[in-house]
Amino acid sequence: MTELWRGVAPLLLASKSAARQRLLAAAGIPFETCAAAIDERAIEAPLLASGAGARTVALHLSRAKALQAGAQRPGRLVIGADQTLCLEGRVLGKPADRAAAAAQLAALSGRTHELYSGCCVARENTILFETVCVARLSCRKFSPAFIETYMAQAGDSLLSSAGAYQLEGLGIHLFDAIEGDHTTILGLPLLPLLQFLREEGSLLS
Repeated sequence: MTELWRGVAPLLLASKSAARQRLLAAAGIPFETCAAAIDERAIEAPLLASGAGARTVALHLSRAKALQAGAQRPGRLVIGADQTLCLEGRVLGKPADRAAAAAQLAALSGRTHELYSGCCVARENTILFETVCVARLSCRKFSPAFIETYMAQAGDSLLSSAGAYQLEGLGIHLFDAIEGDHTTILGLPLLPLLQFLREEGSLLS
């Protein structure tokens, strides 16, 4: 345990995301992972059918992850997090396959989109904290040769993130302007999360 950490047990992160794990580790927050067993597409579908926006979808997915994992580990603080991408009013999730990834990249080319990062903290069936933060990212215009080469180098990592990119990796080549907090872009808005943990008593204030 770090000196900053005052919790009686490590946080539980309901995510397999390497980027989220690195963010918590770099901040000196002790944590364990416990991937939530939810069907993201089944949660998204009725929300999108009802006209819900990217912010709402990100929040619902984050809640579902935190509550499902929290039910399995009584008494523990659980973080659920998720991201959605909004391109000119259209919500994009993780591409289902490489063809879908190519289509997303072509759609993003030369346009600005918003990335919504939801975060929810729960203990068992009680939500203690939740937030959604947004960043705006402007993609440069991609040539067909760039898309082909980028996809070949990125491999299956294309399928793990909305928009078919990871900013901390090869995805940095897609952009010419970025507005927003770095941790929000990586999928775990740390500043509001850390503030909650201080107020809750798990972090030294």
